[in-house]
Amino acid sequence: MNIRDFLSQKISSAMQAAGIPAEYSANVAPAKKVGFGDYQANGAMAAAKAMKSNPRAIAQTIIDQLDLDRIADKIEIAGPGFINIHLSDEWLSQVLGNTINTQQLGMEKAIEQTIVVDYSSPNLAKEMHVGHLRSSIIGDALVRTLEFQGHNVIRQNHVGDWGTQFGMLIAELEEHIEKSESEDFVLQDLEVFYQRSKQHFDADEDFANRARDYVVKLQSGDEKILALWQKFRHVSLQHSEDIYQQLNVTLSAQDVRGESAYNADLPKVVSDLKQQNLAVESQGATVVFLDELADKEGNPSPVIIQKHGGGYLYATSDLAALRYRANELKADRVLYFIDARQSLHMKQVFTLAKKANFVPAAMSLEHHPFGTMMGEDGTPFKTRSGGTVKLADLLVEAVERAAALIAEKDNDLTESEQTEIARKVGIGAVKYADLSKTRTNDYIFNWNSMLSFEGNTAPYLQYAYTRIRSIFRKANIDVADLSHIIIQAPEEKALALKLLQFEETLQQVAREAMPHTLCNYLYDVASAFMRFYEACPILKDDVDPSTRLSRLGIAEITAQTLHIGLDLLGIETMEKM
Repeated sequence: MNIRDFLSQKISSAMQAAGIPAEYSANVAPAKKVGFGDYQANGAMAAAKAMKSNPRAIAQTIIDQLDLDRIADKIEIAGPGFINIHLSDEWLSQVLGNTINTQQLGMEKAIEQTIVVDYSSPNLAKEMHVGHLRSSIIGDALVRTLEFQGHNVIRQNHVGDWGTQFGMLIAELEEHIEKSESEDFVLQDLEVFYQRSKQHFDADEDFANRARDYVVKLQSGDEKILALWQKFRHVSLQHSEDIYQQLNVTLSAQDVRGESAYNADLPKVVSDLKQQNLAVESQGATVVFLDELADKEGNPSPVIIQKHGGGYLYATSDLAALRYRANELKADRVLYFIDARQSLHMKQVFTLAKKANFVPAAMSLEHHPFGTMMGEDGTPFKTRSGGTVKLADLLVEAVERAAALIAEKDNDLTESEQTEIARKVGIGAVKYADLSKTRTNDYIFNWNSMLSFEGNTAPYLQYAYTRIRSIFRKANIDVADLSHIIIQAPEEKALALKLLQFEETLQQVAREAMPHTLCNYLYDVASAFMRFYEACPILKDDVDPSTRLSRLGIAEITAQTLHIGLDLLGIETMEKM
């Protein structure tokens, strides 16, 4: 149950009954300070200002019409007109008890939308590097959250599998095949192969001309060149899928729809823009000038959609992709997780797509940019030699470091259990360290902090979950027998309130595409549970049976919340640690 929405509806009805115009909202939020109730509403102040009345008097008229019988113990006016609501322990007990053993923790399903999420999108014929991490895991966290809410979510992995670089790569691969070298052997290390072909392209003019010729043949559908291109595509996608599996990212081969998928529509995009008199010839290229994005001097923003010589650009394929998502996928909302350096490009594409009526006016187009992973020196994360860090190598190191930490601790885990836990802790630590930072910020990559079992980290939350599971092993009780909650202690109420804010937290994550909000919430839940566990004994002999069952119920809901919340972030839990 979403208490915030519930109270907002109640107070909004009271405001209308008090004669306050409907455009003034209740403005309900959890209280930020102890002693100011559990929730606060400050809508009376905005309404009073507009109505030229005393805000405390307006607040009183709202309270006079407010029916929270048996829901709130106390309703009071504070300061200039805040309405403080102290919720009843009995009511909270009932609401929280209703969430035990429900897969959705008692949440209501959202009004279903078709939401396309564009994320990860590596360039093929190269190995994924750390620069692909943020898009992949932030996008996946949103996909999982939106699906949990009940939306129809369509993943789109818009891989870079087309363009001039493939002429160079195909020419290089052909030379190796002519030397009777195995294709699979040659493509074992995609990064090395790419670098070698680039050096060849820059140093040998005949090779470069042949590569350019292969681009034309590729675009015109030459069977031999297409077959070699397919080889690159297959090897690259297999590499990406291996990384997604290690990362616990839900992208699969069925979600890949790369630049090549839109090749046939590119001439139509240009033609349609010309027919609408939006595209003009400029210095040999076909360009759209957007007055909507003009600079400070009033110069319109140029969007090149076809180069001199006939080549197309990213903007052209992105427009074609939007047409597909609007007309074929029938998307209500499209979310792009692409780094902040592409902000102008995305604004141009969105503005032009709407202007050309390629997408409906009501379709929400959203670019959710993210910052950069930085090294300890404050510069973009690199290897010690200054090279790009392969994502596969980073994940191997994460698991190795987690295994070393686990081996140092006293435990009764088998070797296979330690291996499995090291994988979950290592991968989870890397993902959570990223997801817990505000998406738009850069952040410093630090092994020690992300693998710490203290503070706002994945290992701390994973440990909190296993601690609750160990309580149930000691209690030897079936969780199906738990249903009745009795809130008595302040620590019980504080934890109950936090647990009942899960739905509103997910709504915020889905609305703002900010996974760190969920991370902070889960850390608050785990911290509130630790305070509850210290103050409210569960398994001690002097705890009466009904209190023990109630506290076990609260513990079970906490475990469910941590498990589901971490799963929405793509982070695995374990029963022992």
